[in-house]
Amino acid sequence: MSILLEASHIKYSIADRLLLDIDHLQVYQGERIGLVGRNGTGKTTLLQILDHSISPEQATVRHYAQCGHIPQLKTVHAHKSDGEVTQTYIQQALDKRPELLLADEPTANLDITHIEALEQQLKNWHGSFIIVSHDRSFLDTLCTTIWELKDGKINTYKGNYSDYMKQKALEERQEQLAYQEYENQKKHLQEAIKLKKIKAQQATKKPKNLSDSDARQKGINVYFANKQKKLQKTAKSLETRLNQLEIKHQPRMIQPFKMDILHSESLNNRIVIRVEDLTGLVNNKTLWNPTSFNIRGGEKLAIIGDNGVGKSTLINKIVHHDPNVSLSPSAKIGYFSQNLDILKLEKSILENIQDSSKQNETLIRTVLARMYFFKDDVHKRVKVLSGGERVKVALAKIFLSDVNILILDEPTNFLDMEAVDAFESLLQDYEGTLIFASHDRRFIEKVANRILMIENQEVNIFESDFNQFKSEQMKQERSTTEDEKMILEMKITEILSRLSIEPTDELEHEFQNLIQKKLELDD
Repeated sequence: MSILLEASHIKYSIADRLLLDIDHLQVYQGERIGLVGRNGTGKTTLLQILDHSISPEQATVRHYAQCGHIPQLKTVHAHKSDGEVTQTYIQQALDKRPELLLADEPTANLDITHIEALEQQLKNWHGSFIIVSHDRSFLDTLCTTIWELKDGKINTYKGNYSDYMKQKALEERQEQLAYQEYENQKKHLQEAIKLKKIKAQQATKKPKNLSDSDARQKGINVYFANKQKKLQKTAKSLETRLNQLEIKHQPRMIQPFKMDILHSESLNNRIVIRVEDLTGLVNNKTLWNPTSFNIRGGEKLAIIGDNGVGKSTLINKIVHHDPNVSLSPSAKIGYFSQNLDILKLEKSILENIQDSSKQNETLIRTVLARMYFFKDDVHKRVKVLSGGERVKVALAKIFLSDVNILILDEPTNFLDMEAVDAFESLLQDYEGTLIFASHDRRFIEKVANRILMIENQEVNIFESDFNQFKSEQMKQERSTTEDEKMILEMKITEILSRLSIEPTDELEHEFQNLIQKKLELDD
């Protein structure tokens, strides 16, 4: 395999912080690399350095093949949606046929249909790539190697994203075992030191029935003094061993919790939201025809569909109590949107959450720890947080609010994958009602137990989780494809018959078109 790119001695700082400190990396022909890491670790910066878009204080980067780059920040176009702009960038990069593609969040602003189309396109593409993405399903489908960027360094894991997560879980178990072994050794040595010191103190005491003169005469004082020195020396040796132990820090453990949710038991499996003849009419444009459905307490409903079909419109109609939407008197909605207007910038993380939560501080801190805000982090003011951190605080605030229905519009946007995993686990344990719109297939798969799909101006409800929904969709697509192939084959047979009797250019052209359509269906 030939080398496509090689880089060494990469150093890049922001203010006083060394962001990247990478000794060496190589990309070979055929490699498909997913670059992952928490927000702010420098993934975008690394891609820009590898593309020669920015110059670090130190680095040697050599290209041995043509490279293409899809940047994270894309130029806004007045007459195109964000999704269309992303698609244009992708197509322009692939049209140049680079041997190595550096792609930064290529699925950003794409709906599920276009994400899956891009997956198929890159699957059939013969080049290599390094892709930064928060879409775990995307990385699972395409990647053969994962680069984890952590503390400025690259850690390499063979396999796709799921393989990487298994290896990370194994590392965490090994760290926990190493910590337990360290704690056992430390405790054993501490107890041994304590025992030797007690014995050393006791070694100076002569027997009660022996006088001082008899003790001196028999040399007992010298004996006990020597014994004490020996014990003290042993204790000192044990203390040296204790000090030489390699310190192992306790891995962070996920703490279980039980949250009291307003009227959760009385509302469970009862209708909490009733939608009747609701039309998606916006500026004289019909997004969907009149629809009726119910949502029951405890359900986790995912709203899916292509960009522009009206997912956010439907959410807004529910949140703002459209006349065709009725709520149970006991229902109380907590709503998350991307504008983050529920946060008070001058207040701390903890204060922001306590403003709308009746939960105790211990439980609040447990949830915040799940979202990677530990100990004194909770006292940081919101105004000093990054965009991704503010999203995490807003989600935690909604989650812990005194509500029993969570409505979330694209909650995983701007979250790194660790935060998405953490929020998933919170929602899986949530006993209230959940309604959310998302393009994140893995998130939908992990959380939803019911699917609402908006397609072709119709709202359809599927009483299944996302995996079952996709399975049914694939069966329908296969059935439709088989029907189309049968019709095509009949037309081809008919044209062949006519060509054999009276061939014409028009019939030949029609025949070739039908053959091409059949090949496309076969693919």
